Amino acid sequence: MQQITAVTSGPRKPVVAIIDDDIDLRTTLAALLQENGLTPLAMADGASFFSLGATPAVDLALIDLNLNGENGLALALRIRDRFGLPVVMLTGRGDEMDKIIGLETGADDYLLKPFNPRELIARIRAVLRRTGHTALGIADRSTSTIVRFGDLRLDQTRRELLEADGAEIALTNAEYRLLDYFLRHPDRIIPRMELLSELGNDVSHYMDRTIDVLILRLRRKIEAVPSKPVHLQTRRGQGYIFIPGTP
Repeated sequence: MQQITAVTSGPRKPVVAIIDDDIDLRTTLAALLQENGLTPLAMADGASFFSLGATPAVDLALIDLNLNGENGLALALRIRDRFGLPVVMLTGRGDEMDKIIGLETGADDYLLKPFNPRELIARIRAVLRRTGHTALGIADRSTSTIVRFGDLRLDQTRRELLEADGAEIALTNAEYRLLDYFLRHPDRIIPRMELLSELGNDVSHYMDRTIDVLILRLRRKIEAVPSKPVHLQTRRGQGYIFIPGTP
């Protein structure tokens, strides 16, 4: 079992557990997180995480799905279900099915390797903010860009989907990116390949079913009756169209 490496200083910062059996990547990720105001706990396997005890002082788990000798996806879901922690998954180029399963089972976010370090930090911070970590601070919503549709509104500055009473509807990064894209291109039929391209620079990294899963999950969050969508509609054989107003 790998000894855990912790880096802490000053006031309580968000603690991120890094579970990856690649020591070089662990070290790089730990340094990246520390440089960006996060406290990393770097470990090689699930056993090291569970050795932290019944109530680990961790705010988020960053897990490589391609762990040596164990199922990274199963570990991610076990940690999320047992401890209620948000999970960000790192996936390889050939892990499309794991990404789909992760989406279907409610993982908070995933990122394809190799990734942009700034994007990883942005996504971790977005998940931590959505799950209520107070150390991240609160932006001034008066300067935010707000797009409204139906009874909902999307804060494009804070990347938040809000109900009429101000309650937040949690979105994964992929769900947010699709909704944001639809709202930037309202009342236009958008082909599936365009949506796939929006999710990643290399379309070959994604599969059609990824879009299907994201559309279904997004409808559950924005539609009163997901099976009869008012906003996010399908145009068979053409793609999808987003209608902001109520017919």
